[in-house]
Order: sequence, then structure tokens, then C-alpha cells
Amino acid sequence: MSELRHDPLNRRWVIVAAERAPRPADFELVHEYRVGKKDCPFCPGREADTPHEIFGLREGGGHPNGPGWSVRVVPNRYPALAIEGQPDRRAAGPYDRMHGIGAHEVIVESPDHELALSDQPLPQLVRIASVWKGRINDLMRDTRFKYILLFKNHGSSAGATLEHAHTQIIAMPVTPRAVAIKLESSRSHHQLKERCLICDLIDFEIADGSRILFVTEHFVALCPYASRFPFEILLAPRGHLHDFGQMSDDLLPAFASALSEALRRLKLLLRNVGYNFVLHTAPNVHALPKRTGHFFSLQWDWHWHIEILPRLTRVAGFEWGTGFHINPTAPEEAARALRDVELGS
Repeated sequence: MSELRHDPLNRRWVIVAAERAPRPADFELVHEYRVGKKDCPFCPGREADTPHEIFGLREGGGHPNGPGWSVRVVPNRYPALAIEGQPDRRAAGPYDRMHGIGAHEVIVESPDHELALSDQPLPQLVRIASVWKGRINDLMRDTRFKYILLFKNHGSSAGATLEHAHTQIIAMPVTPRAVAIKLESSRSHHQLKERCLICDLIDFEIADGSRILFVTEHFVALCPYASRFPFEILLAPRGHLHDFGQMSDDLLPAFASALSEALRRLKLLLRNVGYNFVLHTAPNVHALPKRTGHFFSLQWDWHWHIEILPRLTRVAGFEWGTGFHINPTAPEEAARALRDVELGS
């Protein structure tokens, strides 16, 4: 029998319809990219095909906008938001409007066109994570931006148009509704119980164990109780930490290792499935104008985390009409299958 499950963080219901569950091998996974290796602007030697870089990690020397980089950051050629100007929020009758101000950056994760994020060696993953952290911190200094979203589209089914591994960052002059709901849930929980909601969820899941993929000294990966999608994964620090940008550099290898394991388990089980991942970090407390008392308890009630969302099912009329998702794979079964994956050496 199907079951309705409620997610207290996102304040939404999910239908888990396990009797409809296909086996992992039954999902159809086809990636057809618009741009292949032959014309890839992210490959070394084609730096002139991208806008001038914002940042390049070059451990062996080399010049900006030239070869020799290990991680490279460039503006998106087709940005969703423009860097110049002020938001200038104003009324439009009963509505609000503002200029489309923000930043839209692309982080090219490796010079190797063929190497997915899940396959990067650990030292390179640490470099990538350090660049993520650096770019988030840099964008947080801009008081026009209220939220910085880092996300990845892997595979054409997840919205990627280029095969070469890359992540994107968008800085926005507003806090997205999905994030605002999480923030409000976390704040309300802390006001009532004087504890972090995500810390409470993590402690419960570790004690229960049925939805856990793995637990390390510093990180935990699990399939959420009310997963929207088959094999959805949440990755979070075990110790309370509200801002990804404030994570100690000493923790970067542990984070990179945990992210690598989660992605490799997903890839080996589901044959290079397309996925999106989203980093939910703290909003920008330096943004202007400020609201009185806003985010006063943020460092205690918020807890950064990554959502990894495999693209195995489609959102259709029922989901759009109700806000509910129908998940044909129970998270307990998904976690068991992911735990059973043999990673090898």
C-alpha cells in the first residue's frame, strides 16, 4: 500500500508508492549533449571560447585565460542574471518587480573532458571544493545578493548541455521560496526546542539506520524519509555548521571524500544516471537593506546540506497541481541498494 510522508524541513508531503517500484536496471538512462568534445569550450586550449576567467587555480604556473589550470571559473556566457546595476525593488500595482541583478558563474571542474565529478581523484575534488567555498565567500561580500546557490546538472536528462564536468553558481537579489521555507522551518524548530532541526533529523536517522548510506567522522549521507525522487540523497556535516563558506579547510578532504562516495555509489548502482545536486548554505547576512532581527539565530538554527536528485522520474500534472511528489522507490529500499554497492579500491 502507498504511504504519505511529511517532510518537516521543506513542509511538504510525498507519496511513496513502493508497489510501482522498478528495479535500478529498469531505468532508461540516455545522455545526448548539444556540445561534444570536438567543440567543447571548457577543454584546455580553448580558453578564448569562454568569457575572461574570474578565477583560475594554477598550481604549476601559467597565465589567466590560458592552459595550465586545474579548476577554472568563468562568467556564464548566457547569464540568468546580470552583474551590473542595482535591484531597485519597486511596486507594480499589487505586484513587485526589480532589475534582474545577480551573478552567474561556471566552475569548470577539471581539464579532463572525460572525467565526471564522481571520478575525480580526491586531491582534485579537494581543489574543486576549495574553489566552491572561495567563490561563495567572494559573492557573499556583495551586499546586493541575498542568496548564493551552487548547483550541478549532470547529464542531459538533468539539464546539462555540455558534457565537460562543471558546476554553476547563481547569486540572487532575493531568497528563493524553497530556501525560505527551509529557513523558516529551521527557525521555528529552534525557537520551540532550542535545537537545530537538521541536527535532530541526522541524529534520528543515524539511530534508526534504515535510510543511512554511510556515516563518517564528519559527514553523513542518507536517503531522506520523505524523498521526492528514487535514490535521492542528502549529504550533511554531522557537526553543526550553518555556512558552507565557513567550513574549515581541514574539513575539505573529509567533505570531498564523502561527496565522492555518494556520487560513486549512485553511478555504480544506476549506470551513470543524470542528476542535479544543490548546495543549501546560509543566506547572505551582509545583504542590504536589512530587516530588524532577520536571521538573528541563523548560526544556531540553520545547517548546510547538499541534495542529490537523480533524474529517474518526471514531474507531471499531479505534481504540478498538488505540490506532492510520487516516489516509486521507498527510501529504505534505495538506501539498502546504495549501501550494498561494492566500491572497490
